[in-house]
Amino acid sequence: MDFLFDLQVNGFGGVDFQNLPTLDALRHACVRLHDCGMRRILATFITDESVALLEKLAAFEDYRAKDELIRETIVGYHLEGPYLSSEPGYRGAHPAELMRDPDWKEFQRQQEAARGAIRLVTLAPERAGSDEFVFNATQSGVRISLGHTNASEEEIDSAIQSGATLCTHLGNGCPQQLHRHENVIHRLLARDELIACFIPDGIHLPPKVLRNFFRAKPSNKVILTTDAMAAAGAGPGRYRLGRLETEVGEDEVVRLPGSPYFAGSALRLDQGIERAARWLEIDIEQTRRMASSAPANALGLSLG
Repeated sequence: MDFLFDLQVNGFGGVDFQNLPTLDALRHACVRLHDCGMRRILATFITDESVALLEKLAAFEDYRAKDELIRETIVGYHLEGPYLSSEPGYRGAHPAELMRDPDWKEFQRQQEAARGAIRLVTLAPERAGSDEFVFNATQSGVRISLGHTNASEEEIDSAIQSGATLCTHLGNGCPQQLHRHENVIHRLLARDELIACFIPDGIHLPPKVLRNFFRAKPSNKVILTTDAMAAAGAGPGRYRLGRLETEVGEDEVVRLPGSPYFAGSALRLDQGIERAARWLEIDIEQTRRMASSAPANALGLSLG
């Protein structure tokens, strides 16, 4: 595979996927993605009202049906919410009032709107009903990633046994201060059964942290992603991410004004693989695989 595949893109090129874009705007985002070598993505939708999410999934599917470039670029969807932890810190920038327990019937309606193209769901396994949801989802071919969670060892065990296989932006989606030993980062990082997704921008994970986390995982259990939002490929300024207004400076940090929390990144994946190769002191072809064939394989997709 000679192109990049990012399984977590909330927006790109000045276009926010959360506030339903026009077909032309979405096509512009796809053109910018291709300019950066990111020829395949999962369009990612964060926590929202159920009706709003259904509308976005249906609209994106209509766009995919009408436009070959959009269809080629967006090969499915990643739902990051609403089945996440509502605890401060763990919820990140997601609205706590919209968090809820996994609902299989609700998800089936979402999958119907997406015409079967939801490929990945991030959830917090401590929420009630998670095990049944994880089992049903994986049996239907959908991958489950653990994120925005403060799950115990037992809850992580149960999620893995039910079929969970990934961790979303590991090292993020948690409070800035944690117990030095007993914390969810260590609990997830130690699980070789789970593929770890890392954001290699030097901000979400400082370079030395990224290096340590990388060394803690088997080499075939790492994926590089961006968690990109509209600012990626667009430059500094103010951008929307769903209901949120974000501010992006020259340092490329996406901030919620007046808050310590990040809200996605302004990273391009082509930048990410170059930075990861330098910080991890490995061949760029290895980091490229972690951002191309590795995510495709993790999702069971053939993207030739």
